[in-house]
Amino acid sequence: MNKRKDILFLCQYFYPEYISSATLPFDTALALTKEGFTVGALCGYPKEYNIADEVLVKEVHEGIKIRRLKYLQLKRSNFIGRIINYFSFTFMVALHILQLRKYKCVIVYSNPPILPLIAALGKKLFNTKVVFVSYDIYPEMAIITDTISEDSIISKMMNKVNKFVFKSVDKVVALSNEMKRYLLANRASLTEEHIEVIPNWYEDKGIINTEESQHNELFSSIKKDENLVVSYFGNMGIAQDLDTIVKAIRKLKDDNKVQFIFAGHGNKMDSLKNIVDKEELKNVTIFDFLHGQDFQDALNISDCFLVSLAEGLTGLAVPSKTYSYMMAGKPVIAIMGQDSDIARDLKDNDAGYSMKVGESDKLVNAINELKDNEYKRKQMGQNCRNVFLGKYTKEHCTQQYVNMMKKILEA
Repeated sequence: MNKRKDILFLCQYFYPEYISSATLPFDTALALTKEGFTVGALCGYPKEYNIADEVLVKEVHEGIKIRRLKYLQLKRSNFIGRIINYFSFTFMVALHILQLRKYKCVIVYSNPPILPLIAALGKKLFNTKVVFVSYDIYPEMAIITDTISEDSIISKMMNKVNKFVFKSVDKVVALSNEMKRYLLANRASLTEEHIEVIPNWYEDKGIINTEESQHNELFSSIKKDENLVVSYFGNMGIAQDLDTIVKAIRKLKDDNKVQFIFAGHGNKMDSLKNIVDKEELKNVTIFDFLHGQDFQDALNISDCFLVSLAEGLTGLAVPSKTYSYMMAGKPVIAIMGQDSDIARDLKDNDAGYSMKVGESDKLVNAINELKDNEYKRKQMGQNCRNVFLGKYTKEHCTQQYVNMMKKILEA
């Protein structure tokens, strides 16, 4: 048998897809390749989140050997469609499990939730080391959001998968300290030594001239002038809190100096569109998922940003879009658990506001304060960017993966 390569990435989304679930693993793979590791990726064939004309099933891109698997891809907007996609992709990976024996270590991601089972089986069969990156924690996340019941077949199956997976892994990457605390309290086989906290990140695009971004025709309806533009970008699904934001929008609907921008996807984004149309909320503009220069321009024309996490999900997920907000150097308003790393970053560094789910009056007060106090807005924005530069740049976070993989493979 040929000498084993170093690291295989096992994930549903990868290059050239543009969502964070694809760009984050690719950034990590690229950093490891540049450090001298031999790296491959076994991933899904792009469909929904791809703008490339033609994508090869097999290719070597920037030193990364990529194998893309075609699988059944239904609409992700409903639960059944997502479940079918999850099982279809995991089944295709299982058919290619022999690929795992070519590598010393597999980095596997928690989406889809049953995918790590294949990596754990690979360890049993081929003595391959396993690093599990926990983007979300299942089945708890699905139970709390009422997607499944605690005594359902899926929940029981996930619990059994988790026991097997967490007994097999060499390292677990938690995205935040609150996620690490949750894992230690609820996964009996894990110890402090098992868990590495490495947050997600965003590429530093620098502060670009806002005036140029205002010429983007996509945002021609957004009247900047003296208005405060409050933006929410990314996924608005079961893991996000929409109610608190909608209540604040209603309270500010007659204030013509506050505008809200939403862009992204998710089932709650469809609900928001219905509310805006039905109630004729003129202070809200909704776009589809933005990427590339359009997303950069949207960041630039915004004055502050919203990020949210549904009740009970602190520790189970971390909204990675926050780091693009911080990069842009604008205040962030977080609606989530107060013991989260994001909430602490904002409060401890005077970089924005943090409030609990349901505190719509606090949200309104924060927006009004930013609208009326330009100096505070700029100061908070600079503080937010400083937090980003110190903790959440691509270079800083991917280097933590490099350091971790050196220790694992040397051991």
